[in-house]
Formats: sequence, structure tokens, C-alpha cells
Amino acid sequence: MSTSGLKIENTNIKTAPGVSLDEQQKTLVGSVLDLFAGRPSLEKLQLWKDEGVFEDPITKAEGRQQYEAQWYGLQSAFSEIERLHHEVTSSGNPISMNMKTRYVVKGIGKEQTISSIINIFHEGGKITKVEDKWDGKLPDGAIATAFRKLNSVVVPKIISVPKNKEEDAARGN
Repeated sequence: MSTSGLKIENTNIKTAPGVSLDEQQKTLVGSVLDLFAGRPSLEKLQLWKDEGVFEDPITKAEGRQQYEAQWYGLQSAFSEIERLHHEVTSSGNPISMNMKTRYVVKGIGKEQTISSIINIFHEGGKITKVEDKWDGKLPDGAIATAFRKLNSVVVPKIISVPKNKEEDAARGN
């Protein structure tokens, strides 16, 4: 897989003792770290399968239209995103890492720090699913499931995803 043009910013990937990543895994992890930092791009999202899934406690986005909007939505929702810590703990499938991130909500300045376990599932060099388990958990009740489904449908209606490289570049991506 060629990584030219991806402009991955997170190339200093920390791994737990005894864990090593090959170049392809480093590319996938670096791109996911960029996405969590609010630095999406159409090129980075080409590392995902069209039917890929992004799942966290507030959404379960299935398919390109839903998950791309979630990643671009971070730029709209937060004025600051600061990764405080990350460490890859497993290089299997999924690739797992611990991550701690500080977010500041745009407009109101509310600050929130989230500790997550991130699982990156992959196949054939492409991401099939990313799980963001806040405090190591995903919700499983009927109300949470309904809310997460609603979020995955509503966000693509209010967040625009760039249609081409020029629009992406105009956003600073």
C-alpha cells in the first residue's frame, strides 16, 4: 500500500514492550490517530472499506457515508483536541491501543478527557471497523442503541464531507 499523499501526522507511534508493528499497521494506526485528533482527509479515509464501521458510546456509524461524517464532525464539534497518551498494546487483529484525549467543545469551552481502548479491525490492508471503548466499554441497552443509531443517521445530514481534494484542502486537511 502506498502511503504517499496520505500526509499522516502521527508517525511516532508508541508501543507497549514486546509489541511491534509492520509498516502497513503503522500506516493504519497513524491514520486512526490523525482521525481522532480531528485531522481527517479523503485520502486517509480511503484506508477504510466502504462498508466499514465506526463505533463509540454515542454512535454506531455503518458505511462510508456515516463514518466519514463522524470523523469530519470532530472538526465542527471541538475547538481543541489534545492527545494526552497513546500506546499500542496488541498488533493482532484487532490492533489495540490505549488512548487518553482531551476535548474542548466549541462555543461553550467545556473540557472533557476521555480514556479509551481503541480496536482497529483490518483486512487486506484496509480498516473494516474501529471501536472506541470509553473507559473500556460500549453501551448495550435498548435506549443507548437507539440513540447511537439516530446519531449515525443525523450527523451525515448536518456535517458535510468534502467531495474532492480541493474542498478537503480548503478545510486545511
